[in-house]
Amino acid sequence: MPYMAHLLGVAALVMGENGEVGFPVTEDMVIAALLHDAVEDAGGMPRLHDIEANFGKDVAKIVEGLTDSFEEDSGKKPNWEERKNSYIKRLRKDSQETLLVSVADKLYNARSILDDYRKEGAEVWKRFKRGREQQLWYFEELIKVFEQRGSNRMVEELKRVVAELRQLSAGETH
Repeated sequence: MPYMAHLLGVAALVMGENGEVGFPVTEDMVIAALLHDAVEDAGGMPRLHDIEANFGKDVAKIVEGLTDSFEEDSGKKPNWEERKNSYIKRLRKDSQETLLVSVADKLYNARSILDDYRKEGAEVWKRFKRGREQQLWYFEELIKVFEQRGSNRMVEELKRVVAELRQLSAGETH
């Protein structure tokens, strides 16, 4: 699947929540959804400065909240556990706008993994550095934060998808 499909899919999920989450979905939130991986995957802090210069402080603040590594060289990111634990901790305090884009990103990812699991089975876990258990742990920890901050229909869908993925892949160790 083209990478752009992920970015557009996350943006579409964010747009689809307008009127459903208790606050308006803004153009800045949709732009941030399109750019949510840019800093950690393509340039670190200089990229965040580019985003702020081109799209404004509000977009940059959301993208910053969605970023788990600010390294210019994506190959020099801190270890997975450190990045994910830090991200979870920050989300507990981040804006509702950042949380909404984060939920959309994680829902899109979980749906993609579930779809691929149905096609490929346990092979899907080989794509991830940490495998099945840690991927599911990460989703489940994020769900706890999302629920603590105020659930919505995307959070409920994420819970359903992750539970189905856990059930279907039970007993696997990849």
